[in-house]
Amino acid sequence: MKIAALVLFLVTYVLLLALPKFRAYIAAGVGFLFLCIGILPWGDFATAIDWNVLMIIAGTMGIVALFIESKMPALLADLLIARMPNVKWAIIALSLFAGLVSAFVDNVATVLMVAPIALSLAKKLDISPVPGIIAIAVSSNLQGAATLVGDTTSIMLGSEVGMSFIDFFVMDGKMGMFWIVQIAALAATAYLLIVFRKDKQKVEYSERTEVKDFFPTFLLVAMLALLIGVSFIPEKPEVTPGIICVGLMVVGMIYTVIRRKDFSGVKNTLKEIDFKTLLLLAGIFLIIGGLDAVGIIDDIADILVKASGGSIFALYSLLVWASVLISAFIDNIPYVATMLPVITGIASTMGISPEQTMVLYLGLLSGATLGGNLTPIGASANITATGILRKAGHEVGTLQYMKISVPFTLIAVLVGYGLVWAVYA
Repeated sequence: MKIAALVLFLVTYVLLLALPKFRAYIAAGVGFLFLCIGILPWGDFATAIDWNVLMIIAGTMGIVALFIESKMPALLADLLIARMPNVKWAIIALSLFAGLVSAFVDNVATVLMVAPIALSLAKKLDISPVPGIIAIAVSSNLQGAATLVGDTTSIMLGSEVGMSFIDFFVMDGKMGMFWIVQIAALAATAYLLIVFRKDKQKVEYSERTEVKDFFPTFLLVAMLALLIGVSFIPEKPEVTPGIICVGLMVVGMIYTVIRRKDFSGVKNTLKEIDFKTLLLLAGIFLIIGGLDAVGIIDDIADILVKASGGSIFALYSLLVWASVLISAFIDNIPYVATMLPVITGIASTMGISPEQTMVLYLGLLSGATLGGNLTPIGASANITATGILRKAGHEVGTLQYMKISVPFTLIAVLVGYGLVWAVYA
């Protein structure tokens, strides 16, 4: 049974790489196959799937869709650009703004709402929008590790180890990932200042988006506040954060029905929920549950422990840099979903403390999240950014993209790599 599980797992990864449009169906199909042939017992079906993760992702996507539709992010970006003295600072400001928004909003959604502003600015000034939109994409990806709701990988980590929203800011009296990511972002932004050093054209940007509905902004703020609040409640049900996110999304949809007197708002919100990602995750959870049931997760943990020679620092370094390399070419969701239980197995095998284990978890998160920045296909936000440019008549070559993304990513990873070890080791 172990050999069958391993073969199916490897075939699944090959198919995920070869057929990206069918990832969700492949993962769900193999997960169902794991149940049918007994690799994962049917009795473990409900417990193998992390329902809290799925609910947080679905609810957050719905609330973010309402938030973007209200045009509040576009207004904030307009106000920001209007205060910049030249193109260089306008692009830097947009990239930092995209990063900050992306810490709380899906990366792809962030690129979709900020990139058009950069495109409009470039058209007015008759300059290439390519470098600016690449800067927005990589800044957006960087911040995915900053908060519990910043990226699917963060949501999965939080659920796996019981991290609350507030733990991403302060954990056990130590600086949380949010601040580590901000320091890494500032360091990487120094490189962007070099990239755009010659763009000193003055900016005259008088556009100002009009916001007519502030309720979605209230919903987003309420979600963050409630996630912070419940983090202080001991012994709460594991699905509490998920219930909050889905509950507020439902409130938002009911509000749109009352306000518009039709169901168009509900349809638009549901349309923006990425059900394929939810299906992909459900399938991956079943596959990982099957691998764990037959002992393959423990085997992978043993291999990594031997490769590191039993050294925590070597293991941490291996996790960070292997994650960067792997995530540059494959989706980090199935990779992180696979590696989280592996780290739990490593901790058990080596008998290390929870504090040392957290170093490994955060190393995985930072490497896998930031690694997607290396290539134009490493993250969905990158693909979205190049797609926006293509529609505007600008084909972006891989080398052209990596000229900005590689130095930016390596600087950010090096800073994060050093800080996580210094703070948590």
